[in-house]
Amino acid sequence: MDTPILGTLTLTPIDEETLAKRAQADRAAFAAVYDHFFRRVYNYVRYRVGEAEAADDLTAQIFEQVLRHLPKYRPHRGLFAAWLFRIARTAIYDYLRQQRRHPRLSLEALEDQASNQLEPDQQVEERLHRAYLLNVIATLSEREQEIIALKFGAGLTNRQIADLLKLSQSNAGVILYRTLGKLRGLLHAEENR
Repeated sequence: MDTPILGTLTLTPIDEETLAKRAQADRAAFAAVYDHFFRRVYNYVRYRVGEAEAADDLTAQIFEQVLRHLPKYRPHRGLFAAWLFRIARTAIYDYLRQQRRHPRLSLEALEDQASNQLEPDQQVEERLHRAYLLNVIATLSEREQEIIALKFGAGLTNRQIADLLKLSQSNAGVILYRTLGKLRGLLHAEENR
């Protein structure tokens, strides 16, 4: 499957909660949950594991688990997106543990996603820029890579990230802000070499 990594459609958390409630009441309504979250889940998985084939398989497994455990979701305990991405996060860590690989942001995750609308020389330049950026991201800590993948791969809000990582919303925002600042500093230092 050649699913693009970039770009997401964002509904408000209230709309996502409504989708979840409908799916709990009527299994046929799960298709709307799948359609809404597929790209975000796939992007997140792809950021974390890198290989397209593994990302395809894991994404399917994640939605299978979400459907199976949907009756256990309790809105008063947190946002649906955080609950869903907690399932995704667990599946990813299980996969990485089985592969005996240290979990980190894959450098291949975005490298092959150059826009088809660009001229060939622009595509090469974009790929080189992405590879450079991903090499710098790979120097970040595991936690920093995780928060970048959740924010930009999965398209989660700070509130959703906070729920998922069991942090306060302000703490999640501060970690993201500091991580982006650190990333900017690393990029600046690399450019001045």
